[in-house]
Amino acid sequence: MHASTLSRACAALAAATSLALALTACGGTTKNDVKDDSGAAASAGKADPNAATKKGLTVGFLPKQVNNPYFTTSDKGGEKALAELGSKYKEVGPSSATDTSGQVGYVNTLTQQQVNAIAVSAQDPGALCTALKQAMTNGIKVVTYDSDTNPGCRNAFISQASAEDLGRTEVQLLAEQIGYKGEIAVLSAAQTATNQNTWIGYMKDELKDPKYKNVKLVKVAYGNDDAQQSFQQTQGLLQEHPSLKGIISPTTVGIKAAAQYLSGSKYKGKVKLTGLGTPNDMRKYVKNGTVDAFELWDPAKLGDLAARTAVALASGQITGKEGETFKAGSTTYTIGKDGVINLGKPTVFDTKNIDQFDF
Repeated sequence: MHASTLSRACAALAAATSLALALTACGGTTKNDVKDDSGAAASAGKADPNAATKKGLTVGFLPKQVNNPYFTTSDKGGEKALAELGSKYKEVGPSSATDTSGQVGYVNTLTQQQVNAIAVSAQDPGALCTALKQAMTNGIKVVTYDSDTNPGCRNAFISQASAEDLGRTEVQLLAEQIGYKGEIAVLSAAQTATNQNTWIGYMKDELKDPKYKNVKLVKVAYGNDDAQQSFQQTQGLLQEHPSLKGIISPTTVGIKAAAQYLSGSKYKGKVKLTGLGTPNDMRKYVKNGTVDAFELWDPAKLGDLAARTAVALASGQITGKEGETFKAGSTTYTIGKDGVINLGKPTVFDTKNIDQFDF
């Protein structure tokens, strides 16, 4: 997104609450899954960059959670792009962000409906693989966006920004805010969330730089992209680590819940908070001094690129192999290692620019 991962109308989140913990553990991968799924599933055919863009295709969008403001924005971006390209859009998906078996069921349904392509934000890297491989066997192109599967289970992944950029910049933002000194914690989403775990890996790597020698990561907590759990985890972090100086929450649900807790506590302005959030969620916390700056990407652009990539794959213009290039709107993208396509750099939001955005 110009921002981040999940979002928050409380109503949308209430649905996710009770099931979150029960379902977090449902989707795991075995070593064999991972071994088999290591390379991007570029199809056997050769790409023809000059092939005509097919019209009348149907692309099914399958977000982690429907009626979640982040995914509503991203999927509308996809819908708009498909209308422009002369193809059809449909959206299906679970109402809970941790209903992995529900996501698998929707993949199977889209396969039975013989859509031309599926764009999916995966709740778990391995749990959808069998179903997605079946879809690909049936000639359906598979694009992941926002949260990836193992590379062998899809043709291409649309990454919000490079995972490395996101992980490192969040540490850089927070370190600057705390004067490069003190204890910090991470408030993540689910323990299985592929994107979160990749970003946290880069955060830990960034912290190895000597300039962070006085910054200490004391805890990674998990709020399961649930507002109430994330609020409670923030409270727990501050009780457990009373000298905590900063929190990074790389999830839109988490950062909002953490900001809500901090803004009503004695820690407001003292404990710094950054991470991935949406401008509409975070505006009041930036304006009331709880948060200095946070970042995100534009979710509508993410959905737009997912749709255009799906159409390019279905038209045979690309197969998902590293080094292939294609045009999406006015921008030319190059497919990277393992079929990854980066949307671009994250945007930092602060008091100066936050009112320019509405999502």
